[in-house]
Amino acid sequence: MHGHGYAPQHPHPPSRGTHVTLRVMFVVLTVLTCGLLAWAAMLRLALVTRKAYNWFLFGLVTALDVLAIALVGVDPGEDEFQGPGSAGMVVMLCTMVAAVSYYLYGDIRHFSPYRQQAQMQGQMQSQMPSQPQFTGYVPPQPQPQPQPQPQPPVSYGYPQQPAPAPAPAPGPARIDQVRAELDELSDYLRKQEGGS
Repeated sequence: MHGHGYAPQHPHPPSRGTHVTLRVMFVVLTVLTCGLLAWAAMLRLALVTRKAYNWFLFGLVTALDVLAIALVGVDPGEDEFQGPGSAGMVVMLCTMVAAVSYYLYGDIRHFSPYRQQAQMQGQMQSQMPSQPQFTGYVPPQPQPQPQPQPQPPVSYGYPQQPAPAPAPAPGPARIDQVRAELDELSDYLRKQEGGS
């Protein structure tokens, strides 16, 4: 009647084909524009991962693209690029290569099945009752208690035989001692039955 209830429903992630299609689309978009739209791939990566350094890299790529456009725009060359235009194209192409490489690395790593499996296990563990954490305190270990000496059997008015002294011998010697005591007890009981 009182159960744990229904298991929480996790939204199904998009299929693997969707991720591959988006990767290809953003890489092709960046390469076809010679790095001019490299910021788009970095924006997608920053939105998906929500990491501060990916937002920083998005801003850096955007700034480098704006710098490259400015350098190409101020180039005085008519048919060919001069110094600033060439520098702008080098900045744009280097930004393209770096952005595509990092985008593929970050996106593949983020959507890795091993990483998703580890996240699912982490979520499941966070939903389970938490275990007490180790604080460095070690409780004192119980000290071994001395073994009590065996009490002689109650005779109920019959004369007692002195109990044999226990010999502290480990293993098979202890078994032999127990056998001897049982034999003595059997003899004692036979005498009692025969005498009554």
